[in-house]
Amino acid sequence: MDWFWSWSGRCIGYRDGDNLWTYDGRHVGRFHGDDVHGSDGLYLGEIRSGDRLITKRSTKGNQKSRFRPLRNRVRRQKRVNRSRRSTLSGYEDFPEV
Repeated sequence: MDWFWSWSGRCIGYRDGDNLWTYDGRHVGRFHGDDVHGSDGLYLGEIRSGDRLITKRSTKGNQKSRFRPLRNRVRRQKRVNRSRRSTLSGYEDFPEV
């Protein structure tokens, strides 16, 4: 299980298989390679620097197939937030999910 933080340092949640789960147990995304798409199929962001999620502005309109979120899971211990990283040109912070 790999944990992820936003570029601003917020704890997002973890990856289990191809699914992104929030620490409070919600299924909010599906991985397609390093890209993450929401249940509506729209691009949410991508993995950068191993454990950070960030959104590339020019990719925001990309879409994959929709999916029905899986049933909520038991809440996991939220990981400590991490330090903010300086914004990359052409990117924005991963959205609140």
